[in-house]
Amino acid sequence: MTVSFSTAAPGSGSLPDAGPLSLCEREPHVPAERLVAEMVPPPRFDSVRFATYLPDPKQPSQTEAVRVLEDFAAGLGGAHAVGGGKRGFFGFGKAKAPKTPSGPRGVYLDGGYGVGKTHLLASLWHATPAAPELKAFGTFVELTNLVGALGFQQTVRTLGEHRLLCIDEFELDDPGDTVLVSTLLGKLVEAGVALAATSNTLPGKLGEGRFAAADFLREIQGLSARFRTLRIDGEDYRHRGLPEAPAPFSDEEVMKTAYATEGASLDDFPHLLEHLAKVHPSRYGALTDGVRAVCLTGVRPVPDQSTALRLVVLADRLYDREVPVLASGLPFDKLFSEEMLNGGYRKKYFRAISRLTALARDAKGLIGA
Repeated sequence: MTVSFSTAAPGSGSLPDAGPLSLCEREPHVPAERLVAEMVPPPRFDSVRFATYLPDPKQPSQTEAVRVLEDFAAGLGGAHAVGGGKRGFFGFGKAKAPKTPSGPRGVYLDGGYGVGKTHLLASLWHATPAAPELKAFGTFVELTNLVGALGFQQTVRTLGEHRLLCIDEFELDDPGDTVLVSTLLGKLVEAGVALAATSNTLPGKLGEGRFAAADFLREIQGLSARFRTLRIDGEDYRHRGLPEAPAPFSDEEVMKTAYATEGASLDDFPHLLEHLAKVHPSRYGALTDGVRAVCLTGVRPVPDQSTALRLVVLADRLYDREVPVLASGLPFDKLFSEEMLNGGYRKKYFRAISRLTALARDAKGLIGA
């Protein structure tokens, strides 16, 4: 797939001797087919398999989850995939539309942070006997962004040709998007697509109503009978609250590192936040194409919720691609106000802080390299 870039300012080239890249000078135009083709497990989950998941012997639910998911994957090698080609799923051409199977057509992995749900979800994607173009894997946010980019009906037509859709981190805090995705999933089940999903509870609720199956099944309403819930018990690695973010570096250290690191980008944080408003979130992955490190100066609190939600999406894409982030200004655990961290989108903000903090730790090795 090709991605074209336009520049926000003249003279902004990408020559290696022209200094660091700038995310603010990129306005990627992404073909719709790339958005779908990129719905695969992120690079950090490229090599995971059921065999590499190590169940805790003290938590039998983990071993049971592996067994059930292996059986579920094996069962997806049937008629839906060999019904005569992609168009056959909708009854076009010679093939007939498949009859929607009775009984569970989806699995929901129910558990707290740090029990390996994404590892298991990605393993299911890898184990399903189908070509990669017949399987899709993405976060809830990526799925809603796909609908925004393609339109609802085109998304149904495109994903309806798949055998499996995996949705990681199903969001339960946005009623509008939840209704949208629930309606979409209903259409996909009618087309014969198998579903798998995870969601996370809020860090503040761990240990108290920590499992979210009841919330998930309520939100998907008429689809609840199609899902089998797999409860995965285990120790939550993030139950102690926000991770401690590394101390920021100076502007001079960040800029020096950006110029010394091949493929690094360098941007002023407030300007980057302004630029994100000009780029559709579905293109944030393309925004980071070829970027090996992100260097930011002047990190400060995010001014409003719309900006904060865009930053969350960028943090997810950087984390998926394992791009280290080196920054000056405030540490990342000071990005969001107390009001934001206590509001309806707090789960997303906690996740962004956790991921940006991990990427900041990764970036420490760039200093003086």
